[in-house]
Amino acid sequence: MSDFSIHRGQVHHAWERTVKPVATLAPGDEAVLEFQDASGGQLAAGSTSADLEELDFGTLNPVTGPLYVTGAEPGDALVVDILDVQVGEWGWTACLPGFGLLADDFPDPHLRISAIAGGYAELLPGLRVPVVPMIGTIGVAPPEPGPHSVIPPRRWGGNMDIRHIGPGARLILPVGVAGALLSAGDAHAAMGDGEVCGTGVETQATVRLRVDVRKGAAPRTPVIETDPVSARTGAALATTGIGPDLMEAAKDAVRALIDEISARTGLVPQDAYLLASVAADLKISEIVDAPNWVVTAHVERALLNGAQAQT
Repeated sequence: MSDFSIHRGQVHHAWERTVKPVATLAPGDEAVLEFQDASGGQLAAGSTSADLEELDFGTLNPVTGPLYVTGAEPGDALVVDILDVQVGEWGWTACLPGFGLLADDFPDPHLRISAIAGGYAELLPGLRVPVVPMIGTIGVAPPEPGPHSVIPPRRWGGNMDIRHIGPGARLILPVGVAGALLSAGDAHAAMGDGEVCGTGVETQATVRLRVDVRKGAAPRTPVIETDPVSARTGAALATTGIGPDLMEAAKDAVRALIDEISARTGLVPQDAYLLASVAADLKISEIVDAPNWVVTAHVERALLNGAQAQT
């Protein structure tokens, strides 16, 4: 096993299959990635709402990488274990004009800077939210010619903003190009499901992860397994549906969950469907990164341990 350290200056601003990798990892290798905040360094701890009007949107959401993983080929699954996420000492949350679920209701720029210390982010004086570190954007290069914006998520991952992708989580991505070309960024000290205003507590971060490859095992969409001590979910399995229609995304998330339940337990799809109905939670994880939204379907992993195929 080898260790790699990737500086926060080694970033790119679009998904593209031709981006030159900054490091080559073998299965089992670990890497430490430094993340810029989602503004790409355009905002500082002393910034004000007026600074939002000067943002260059072309450099928002920079991602560190990409990492070339040897042996990863189209049709494989890239397994990424999130070993640790250390966030910065401050973060920002904003209404960005034209962005967010209620952009028409809140058209003016509005910024809050949070001090991050002692396990909390202080959004306003006396108003503290628990710090639950997560990675907002993580994915692999798409096989289609690019460049492709980093803002909307896709089958290949990207800006999924699933708040359960944090320390102890395992992310399973379909591989689209040779080497996968894994990149990540957009750390949050805290975020709610949906990220309704378009931002969480955006911050710099240092992330340690480990990669592996499963041959011929690409999931139809990204899959997440959370750790038993996860501050949000406990030990859960989550599947995703990603697309421009929430209903279709919900269907895709449930179809993917049925696939995973059947593969892991031997249950026939009909019984897996019933289990999903009585025990799984369907959540909107991201509804602000047009044109694609993310729906996730979550089920406790302990239930799968007890499930057995019936004749």
